[in-house]
Amino acid sequence: MRILLQHDPGGNTPLRYVQLTLQPDLFGGWELLRESGQIGGRTQLRRDQYLQQDEADRAFDKARDAHLKRGFQLITGGADAPR
Repeated sequence: MRILLQHDPGGNTPLRYVQLTLQPDLFGGWELLRESGQIGGRTQLRRDQYLQQDEADRAFDKARDAHLKRGFQLITGGADAPR
């Protein structure tokens, strides 16, 4: 599951983005990747691991909702994009 969120603060400030990716890991758990930064600038990557898929789904939804509340807009989502 992957979505891309983008925030345009207006003015001369560069666009910011967040990409959330939820994927299974090699050990039967789940991994939530949060990649963020300014377009054309440095990128930060945060990796959170979960034992259960439902825990990972809740964390994904919580991260998505938090960014939407801060003014980010959903840009892309795959066929399995969150509700």
